[in-house]
Amino acid sequence: MGRLGGLGRGQLVAARLPFPDRAGRGPGLGRDRGRRPRRAALRGPPVIGPDRLAVLHVVRQFLPNRGGLEDFVANLAREQVRLGHDVRVLTLDRLFSEPGLRLAARERIDGIAVERLPFRGSSRYPLAPGFLGRLKGADIVHVHAIDFFFDALALTRPLHRLPLVATTHGGFFHTQAHAGLKRVWFHGPTRLSARAYGAVVGCSDSDARQFAAIVPRGVPVIENGVDLAKFAGAASPAPCRTLLTLGRFSHNKRLDRLIALMRALRAEEAGWQLRIVGVPSDLSVADLEARIAEAGLAGAVSVHAGLDAAGVRALIGGASLFVSASEYEGFGIALIEAMSAGLVPVVHPNASFTDLAARHPGIALCDFSDPDAAARAVRGAYAGLAARGHPPAEDLARYAWAGVAARYLDTYAAVRRAA
Repeated sequence: MGRLGGLGRGQLVAARLPFPDRAGRGPGLGRDRGRRPRRAALRGPPVIGPDRLAVLHVVRQFLPNRGGLEDFVANLAREQVRLGHDVRVLTLDRLFSEPGLRLAARERIDGIAVERLPFRGSSRYPLAPGFLGRLKGADIVHVHAIDFFFDALALTRPLHRLPLVATTHGGFFHTQAHAGLKRVWFHGPTRLSARAYGAVVGCSDSDARQFAAIVPRGVPVIENGVDLAKFAGAASPAPCRTLLTLGRFSHNKRLDRLIALMRALRAEEAGWQLRIVGVPSDLSVADLEARIAEAGLAGAVSVHAGLDAAGVRALIGGASLFVSASEYEGFGIALIEAMSAGLVPVVHPNASFTDLAARHPGIALCDFSDPDAAARAVRGAYAGLAARGHPPAEDLARYAWAGVAARYLDTYAAVRRAA
């Protein structure tokens, strides 16, 4: 959701954006380096054929920032590189969580060429008018999320004439803040922008239902891929009263309700612990620690920010249950990761989690707005685990990245044929 008083459509035209030269393959990569994330190994040999594509992913935040959106783009891009495609990521040059740190303008991560643009304005709708000169050489442009890039690439399509694909990633409905303005924007500018896209792909059934209202030709669903090996089998082998939540520290995650849950749990038994794992967003580590201290839970609830996969895996090894009070999810990557680890999930019934629970019976739904009811659900999940041991592993093969990447390549091919 952009700032409605920010850059309008007329202002985008007036920005005098440079016309791209489609003949080239983009600028070469410099030797400068930003802060490097942990390198993930590519699985399997490259498969290079005559249909090699130059794919440009456009996303507002990317590595080294960590979160569901960033991990999605990184994993999809890695799989496409493994398949022999020429993959670039165009993103912003500062992290919203660390706005004072300017990252390298160009970098290569796991075979992915990363190009970063300066921007101004809000993190909700960051303005990066230099994007158009970075499109040259692309066969397909894949835009992630609904923001400035989604609108600007649509508006300038008569100039760049490139086939466009977008993935919704929850749109901008993660919270109820400014709900009326969001609906106006969604049914106005977002509807108009969507017309320029050869495909608007929903990452969940709930996203597809929502976007079908503004995309009459239909919204195909390609569910998010998940790295099923990253935390596979990492949960504590012996039942323990330690809960873990994983995700961005944003308002929609309702971490305040998890703190309230812990007060209710510990009112009856002092052994319960909660690990809050993720990256700062709307809330900082200091914000969360202040709320934890105010609730009298400083020894029971801990915050872990910016960990790499090995660090998260180590924390999962001391936990038995996954909890989430999130009111809105584009898909629910963290929930699938938790199940792959063997954590027993107890989560709030938002639309995405409800859809996943219909498919995976091991997911327990409860209303986290009532801390006592949530505490009863958590105690029940723990009692079942203690009495019967870990339930049979869920079949999560549909979320493997190889299949997800193949479905996106099929989508690219269809959009290019129709362009």
